[in-house]
Amino acid sequence: QVQLVESGGGLVQAGGSLRLSCAASGRTFNSAAAGWFRHAPGKERVFVAAITLIEGTQIYTDSVKGRFTISRDNAKNTVYLQMNSLKPEDTAVYYCTAGVIVAGPGLRPSGSWGRGSQVTVSS
Repeated sequence: QVQLVESGGGLVQAGGSLRLSCAASGRTFNSAAAGWFRHAPGKERVFVAAITLIEGTQIYTDSVKGRFTISRDNAKNTVYLQMNSLKPEDTAVYYCTAGVIVAGPGLRPSGSWGRGSQVTVSS
């Protein structure tokens, strides 16, 4: 399985911005798409955003549309999640994964996950 390495989390005030990065270590993502899930305390892990690695098609969960932007740099085997206008409810551990986009919308993971990046938004 491909190893996914995340970076870029942190603490930010509401209204601020953060950018997460996810690099496929040593090889490509080996999947058609890559994206992010998040896991907030006391809640299930949920889909956030995904991008197809060839076409660049982006999909988002409704709660982040217009605030988050997912992008990819295939030369660097890296996917990014730019998060703007952050809200306290965005606080979660964000996990990168690779897989295929499915109806929902969502991303069906292929099995590789990053270790997670903590994002904390203070009010």
